[in-house]
Amino acid sequence: MSIGIIGAGEIGQAFAKHVVKAGYEVLLSNSRGPESLAPLVAKLGGKSRAVTVREAATADIVFISLPWKHLKDTVSGLSDWNGRIVIDAMNPIITPEFIVADLGGKTSSEVVADLVPGARVVKGFNTLTPAVLGSDPQIVGRRVIFISGDDAAAKAEVTRINDKIGFATIDLGGLADGGKLHQFPGGPLPTLNLIKLP
Repeated sequence: MSIGIIGAGEIGQAFAKHVVKAGYEVLLSNSRGPESLAPLVAKLGGKSRAVTVREAATADIVFISLPWKHLKDTVSGLSDWNGRIVIDAMNPIITPEFIVADLGGKTSSEVVADLVPGARVVKGFNTLTPAVLGSDPQIVGRRVIFISGDDAAAKAEVTRINDKIGFATIDLGGLADGGKLHQFPGGPLPTLNLIKLP
């Protein structure tokens, strides 16, 4: 199974480290092009490689971790999503001003779903800081990752990835109701570093 990562910032790198270690084929991309990712790919090793954003979007599962203001321009015009799972790891903050984006009454992941028609969107990996997300998920127990989504099979696949990485998954429900719980800002769950004991 291949996992494409669109946005190789701190969150994308933290996620990439785990999935590479778990043996997945990982396609990393950013706005600056594959050449800029050569040092990161060399560090990650395994089955990681640097690709264009368009190539990353054709992976079996696509992990998007972009600054919110770049989301629409980045994903517009990409290939048909055709039922592909998209993991939305973003929060609707416009940086560097730190302004909350106007979502028109929707959750951020509902907005993402509108921008990737045909994809099965699962919200996740957005509540922990990069340092915590990138650290060992299994110390005294398994670190918790919250997910939400409207497609049960897609959530089950993300849960299998989490299991293989070493995280514990808590399913909060659909993108509308569950998404509100772990969206930042507004939800009560961001920054909570919870551990599920054996």
